[in-house]
Amino acid sequence: MSKNLKTRVETDSLGEIKVPKDALWGAQTQRAIENFPISGIKFKFPFGRSFLKALGVIKYSAAIANNDLGILSNKKSDAIKSAAKKVINGDVDDHFPIDIFQTGSGTSTNMNANEVIANLASAKLKDQISPNDEVNMSQSSNDTIPTAICISALLDMKELLLPGLDVLIKEIDKKEAKLKGVVKTGRTHLMDAMPIEFSQELSAWSAQLRGCKNSLNSSFKRLSELPQGGTAIGTGINSHKDFPKVFCQEVKKTIGISVKPASNFYQHLAAQDVAAEASSALKNLALALMKISNDLRWMNSGPLTGLSDIELEALQPGSSIMPGKVNPVIPEAVAMASADVIGNDLTISIAAQSGNFQLNVMLPVIAYNLLKSINLLGNAMPLLAKKCIKTFKVNEKNVSENLNRNPILVTALNRVIGYKKAAEIAKKAYKEKRSIIDVAEEMTTIERSELETLLDPKNLTKPYF
Repeated sequence: MSKNLKTRVETDSLGEIKVPKDALWGAQTQRAIENFPISGIKFKFPFGRSFLKALGVIKYSAAIANNDLGILSNKKSDAIKSAAKKVINGDVDDHFPIDIFQTGSGTSTNMNANEVIANLASAKLKDQISPNDEVNMSQSSNDTIPTAICISALLDMKELLLPGLDVLIKEIDKKEAKLKGVVKTGRTHLMDAMPIEFSQELSAWSAQLRGCKNSLNSSFKRLSELPQGGTAIGTGINSHKDFPKVFCQEVKKTIGISVKPASNFYQHLAAQDVAAEASSALKNLALALMKISNDLRWMNSGPLTGLSDIELEALQPGSSIMPGKVNPVIPEAVAMASADVIGNDLTISIAAQSGNFQLNVMLPVIAYNLLKSINLLGNAMPLLAKKCIKTFKVNEKNVSENLNRNPILVTALNRVIGYKKAAEIAKKAYKEKRSIIDVAEEMTTIERSELETLLDPKNLTKPYF
């Protein structure tokens, strides 16, 4: 702390400590600031705003529940609610200065919220409100932080991730319909294969993403089971037996998402299986997006020496030295975001097994990485939809030329002349750089008109029988 900074003295169970005079936080937050100067990463926009909002929702809902259950006065409940709204709305984000890498339970961040809300509420009420006894009433950091992970993930999934995924699926489906009947060379092992319609190729992307959506919806449902009410170790010590139910009712009213008490508080405090499941679903979505992005990059490659099946929209110059070069920047950006999400999942996997007995002790890093993954993908998918899928054009001339000289078309003759003879035709056509139909006419007794029907690429994109 700067020597010239004006301070005040706060106390906690360890004694006195100096706190910046205008700070809304108190002694425990200040100790955390001084104890954890590790990364400079804090819960804030863009990968933590929803976590702070979730903390505000928790304190707001707890104040109502405690009042309804007759253990917190109307005046103090109203003051805490008013202060918690400021946290929900983001009015006091600058007063949450603690590093992500802190005590594994997230106690420092929970106390940060308790102290900020207590100071705001005390000023409004003109009476002292305790951060521990009243703002944190019926709660513990051990159930509050896991609950904040759930609520913040639900908020970002509902408001950003799932809408972004729907935008991408819708755009792919529209492009699929538009390109129905447009045939191209299929590829396996990056080598020429049988013909496929662009629409069929895009239908695979859409199906991938719909599968990811199903997994995310399943995770969403599990995240809606909140551990608030388990307090310190899952037994609910120091809370009213009806607190979890009343609390969840208030959370539902506040965020517009249906939530309920966890079926087993011990599980949700001791483990982070639900966060790990959600992260796994996000990783699978990242894998699908990386696959789609790489397909787009390959199909766009060229324009002269690559595949050049499609042309992506030119968004910016691609080189500081090569004039006229344009690169597939959006697929590259989406692929990088996807790579980051895959790394986040590994962090969450390690963190999710890092606890002993009744508490996981890597909660803040789980929260940060889970929200980061949700936001990265939620922001990336609409870009991929609007700046790639919607705008790419098929290079029909190039696609048609490549298709017609593809020696693999001979596969259609297997049932007529057999695999061995067909292979001879393919090799000759490839070696002499001639069309399959010309070579097949020379090497078989099949009439040209029949060959035209047998080798028509449009007839080769569906089962023969």
